[in-house]
Amino acid sequence: MPAAPTALPAARTPDPMDAPALRWGVMGTGWIAERFVRSVQKHTRQRFTAVASRDAARAEDFAGRHGIPGSYGSYEDLAAAPDVDVVYIATGHTAHLACARIALEGGRHILVEKPIGLDAAQAAEIAELAAEQGLFCAEALWTFFLPKFDVIRQILDSGALGEIHTVLADLGEHFTAEHRILRPELAGGPLLDLGTYPVSLATWVLGAPEEALASGQPHPAGVNGQTSAILRGPQGSQAVLHTTLFSDTPTTATIAGTRATLSLPGPFYQPGDLVLTPSGGGPQLTYTEPRSAHDALHFEAAEVARCIAAGLRETPLRPLEDSVVTLRVMDEIRRLCAITFEQ
Repeated sequence: MPAAPTALPAARTPDPMDAPALRWGVMGTGWIAERFVRSVQKHTRQRFTAVASRDAARAEDFAGRHGIPGSYGSYEDLAAAPDVDVVYIATGHTAHLACARIALEGGRHILVEKPIGLDAAQAAEIAELAAEQGLFCAEALWTFFLPKFDVIRQILDSGALGEIHTVLADLGEHFTAEHRILRPELAGGPLLDLGTYPVSLATWVLGAPEEALASGQPHPAGVNGQTSAILRGPQGSQAVLHTTLFSDTPTTATIAGTRATLSLPGPFYQPGDLVLTPSGGGPQLTYTEPRSAHDALHFEAAEVARCIAAGLRETPLRPLEDSVVTLRVMDEIRRLCAITFEQ
């Protein structure tokens, strides 16, 4: 049995400024694309050379505001651009598969905004196509690239928590009526946008579950409004998860083991603190980092650049199989709650 830690480890995350500079294209010009580009331009040496939208005027406006030299009115044109090494796919959920195909068939490495597909079948198809093309592919689930999560990774690997029996995670956020998350035709509801975080945390810590129980509540807009799930993992471990778009919730997470409990204050999936509390009491250990929110999106871009420069086809920080497993669990939750997406 390892000795109880007297301090939490430091993050091993390399300086994003040291990542090799690649030429990036962006598919999509929405909310997350804006924040990704701003963060990457501020904190790394990566270069954005092109942006595409189905609306050429939107692409041109986005390019002008961010100093990007190329703008295109079609995703195919961006994938054919000679000055693009890797494509960040920031379109809506329903377009991820099509855009991934376009980029990969155009010979471009890809980073696909989470979730990588609408379901596990789409995620597997994207992964298989990337492997066939010999190109890098990753899901842009930025949480797993944060320094905080490297500290969690080290704590888990060290065995400091003992045998882990429980993961608790919640993510709820209120949205106004015009938000796309309330549109059924865009695969709305909390599961893909918010639920990805609790489910991915649970499957990362406990592994793929052997059984799931779930219950959902509809929203008047015609999408699922909230979902709660219990996942039973190997050796009887359990994850208790919740996501909602009716209300703002604490958005905290807990990883509880026989020797210690790790608490992730809200928002647990963003930069911030960790608190390790020994079982039965004892001095708490705390890891602290600035709560920089989406200004930390650049960590995933730097990891992608490092992996591509090293000749890797996926990142060990978020392997594609992990992305498929997360979506497989969400597929089962949707089945149990009778949640369907318009195709």
